[in-house]
Amino acid sequence: MATATGAMAATSRAPIPAPFSATGDLRRGEQPGWRRGTSGSRLRAAVPARRPFVFSPRAVSDSKSSQTCLDPDASTSVLGIILGGGAGSRLYPLTKKRAKPAVPLGANYRLIDIPVSNCLNSNVSKIYVLTQFNSASLNRHLSRAYGNNIAGYKNEGFVEVLAAQQSPENPNWFQGTADAVRQYLWLFEEHNVMEYLILAGDHLYRMDYQKFIQAHRETDADITVAALPMDEQRATAFGLMKIDDEGRIVEFAEKPKGDKLKSMMVDTTILGLDPERAKELPYIASMGIYVFSKDVMLRLLREKFPSANDFGSEVIPGATEVGMRVQAYLYDGYWEDIGTIEAFYNANLGITKKPVPDFSFYDRSSPIYTQPRYLPPSKVLEADVTDSVIGEGCVIKHCTINHSVVGLRSCISEGAVIEDSLLMGADYYETENDKKVLSETGGIPIGIGKNAHIRKAIIDKNARIGEMCRYCWFAADADLSFLSSPSDSGYFLCCKITKVGINL
Repeated sequence: MATATGAMAATSRAPIPAPFSATGDLRRGEQPGWRRGTSGSRLRAAVPARRPFVFSPRAVSDSKSSQTCLDPDASTSVLGIILGGGAGSRLYPLTKKRAKPAVPLGANYRLIDIPVSNCLNSNVSKIYVLTQFNSASLNRHLSRAYGNNIAGYKNEGFVEVLAAQQSPENPNWFQGTADAVRQYLWLFEEHNVMEYLILAGDHLYRMDYQKFIQAHRETDADITVAALPMDEQRATAFGLMKIDDEGRIVEFAEKPKGDKLKSMMVDTTILGLDPERAKELPYIASMGIYVFSKDVMLRLLREKFPSANDFGSEVIPGATEVGMRVQAYLYDGYWEDIGTIEAFYNANLGITKKPVPDFSFYDRSSPIYTQPRYLPPSKVLEADVTDSVIGEGCVIKHCTINHSVVGLRSCISEGAVIEDSLLMGADYYETENDKKVLSETGGIPIGIGKNAHIRKAIIDKNARIGEMCRYCWFAADADLSFLSSPSDSGYFLCCKITKVGINL
């Protein structure tokens, strides 16, 4: 796990100087870059002056060969704005008491750690997070993870929470993505920056925003939209964009089908995709990630569209209609919108995939940061664990775990079987005295009880699963604070079970 401490050290890489062709005689032990004088002495070859790089916007964001050279750099010229999202009804009951970006991810992390880490790894050190629904857990995590670690670095970086508020000018809460940004424009415009980077707080991906911002500047765009290439089967579920031969967006279509879908096909080689993949992925969908030039954002939200609530469906299509330059920027990598229970389940178990996971937390050049918890290593006692990810501070005894993600502080007892499941772990440990009192009063300790069998389930934090419990329907009553039911994709949700489930 990477913490936010030292996060600002992961900054942009310096451009590599142009190579020169002088070579030495390697058989004589001479190094490249040396030449031999007329008297036989070795003289250091003069290194030619650096040649300026010529950058092309036609490069996908995860290209290893492309370089960035922002001037001024992102730490001083870009303001990151992360949107905390709506009520998250499609992720209920995981969002019953927490915002979507605060939902646990990958055993140790929260969803909000992804965009914040991408910003820090991209040298974007000024970050605001706009929150509204169930934000207590999210605010607490951000303050613990980043509150004390960013401001002391160069350029006075920060990660700051901005909660929805009422004012005499605007008595309403946030009505959408654009409205949320509009209500805090008075604060954002105080920063002496060139661009606003607008991000979602509930997406899973790894992206270098510096390349994104550089393409925005090189094309002299007013707005640049991150676009994901996709095939026809997936395209019907997204808002699609059509571009001209310069990558400029000329048309939008929301979840088109039939002839309308066919009309949205584009030549993605324009944006840097190779010809073979361009044939496989002839559509581009908006990722909900944008770069706005500062003056353009102010003009759009205050003058052009003062009542628009959403960026994707109102502001950006409107900007295209009024003649602004709206560019597409291709991102050809793993990306998942964690908007539904099914997407959340698949994204978490995707990190156990072998030989290569869908998303890796092991990239040392672009680490994912989170709050430092100072937990002990996990203890595994005679357990059979295969194809799984185990978080920090777990105690796993004489059990079987297969193809699962086990969150931090999880306690799994003897004989338990965990298969194809996501356990979010616990927020605290119970002492032996606590467990003794619970046992005497008929209570259940936090964790997975003896001989319990959990299969294709999502177990929320601090859940109490009793002995011999099997995945099943649970009958809710006034004494139980949980919701558990089979979903369309065949797995179950168990949230904060305070009594033993049905024993089978």
